[in-house]
Amino acid sequence: MALINKAIFPVAGLGTRFLPATKAQPKEMLPVVDKPLIQYAVEEAYAAGIRQMIFVNGRNKRAIPDHFDTAFELETELENANKRELLSLVHSIKPDDMECIYIRQPKALGLGHAVLCAQCVVVNEPFAVLLADDLMVGKPPVLKQMVDQFAEWQASILAVQEVPAEQTKRYGIVAGTPISDRLMDLSHMVEKPAPEDAPSRLGVAGRYILTPGVFREIATQPRGVGGEIQLTDGIAALLRREKVFAYRYEGKRYDCGSKEGFLQANVELALDHPELGASFRAYLKALEI
Repeated sequence: MALINKAIFPVAGLGTRFLPATKAQPKEMLPVVDKPLIQYAVEEAYAAGIRQMIFVNGRNKRAIPDHFDTAFELETELENANKRELLSLVHSIKPDDMECIYIRQPKALGLGHAVLCAQCVVVNEPFAVLLADDLMVGKPPVLKQMVDQFAEWQASILAVQEVPAEQTKRYGIVAGTPISDRLMDLSHMVEKPAPEDAPSRLGVAGRYILTPGVFREIATQPRGVGGEIQLTDGIAALLRREKVFAYRYEGKRYDCGSKEGFLQANVELALDHPELGASFRAYLKALEI
């Protein structure tokens, strides 16, 4: 069995920054090249050995369970048309050994609250949290790197990256004692500090491995920034009881919660696509931008 077997995907947000595209579909279903954002995140978790995917969703999010469900009509049509390659592609979206669980977040009370909603399924196991807005590309996959670190340290691990000083107010910012070039023993963290108040420029990216002790800390935190129950506040409280590490991952993060980051992801992943890459690169060159 994998060291980490459960992953939480908070997908209840309204995606207002992408209106009107997200008026009738979840932002997590927006496609980057030929796959929706949520599928990239699930594939990353699967590659890290995780088999139980827990989606914390809200109203009007039927497209996500539909995407990972069996599509009998589509599969029958592909079977009858002898389109084996496409049928195999559809089957690969949800491998047979992967389990999908859906939990409703009744109110939009923040990321910490979304994670807390999944406690009934996670119970007393360590678990991963993946934010589909952050499309992470790494070799090995970023979450696999973190699972390997967890195997060694048996403690909560946060993915971090260096961010520009003027952007600290968009991230949870961490500080602590370096253990190696990529690993830091955390001493404290602050949610979305102003640049002058930030303890460092290391911002938490959208990947976490957390011990179940964090549930108690989240549940006892007052509402933080924006009147929401912040995951960062719960982790900061956990620091007083347990070791928490920050890991500078190898790879690249695309902030697909922003239109610019979403477009960057589409362009760069299209250039790297085995079927589209060469022709798309030629197209871009022909534009003479």
